[in-house]
Amino acid sequence: MAESKKTESTDAKALEGTKIKWDDSNMKSAYANVCNVASTREEVVLLFGINQAWHSGQKEIPVQLTDRIIVSPHAAKRLSILLDNVLREYESRFGALPDPRTSG
Repeated sequence: MAESKKTESTDAKALEGTKIKWDDSNMKSAYANVCNVASTREEVVLLFGINQAWHSGQKEIPVQLTDRIIVSPHAAKRLSILLDNVLREYESRFGALPDPRTSG
C-alpha cells in the first residue's frame, strides 16, 4: 500500500505545471436515468440506460441499456471522488437527495 501512495504522489508531482487540453471534437452526449456497475480485478464496467416505466407497482421494469463505459479501477476511484465532490456541492445548493438504498 505504501508503494501505491508513493506512486500516486510521484504522479501528482510529475503533472504539476502540466496543462490538460480537453478535446471534445468526438464527444457524444447521452441521457440516462439508470446506472449499474460491475467489476473485475482489472476493470470497472459502468452500464447506463433508460427506464421508461413510469407506473409504480409494476412486476417487471424494462430498462433499455444504451451505453457501457469500461475504466480501470484507478480511473473508477478518481470518478468516485469527482462524483462525491459534485454531489456534495449540489446538495449544499439544492438540499439533500434521498439515499437510493433506503428510499422506495
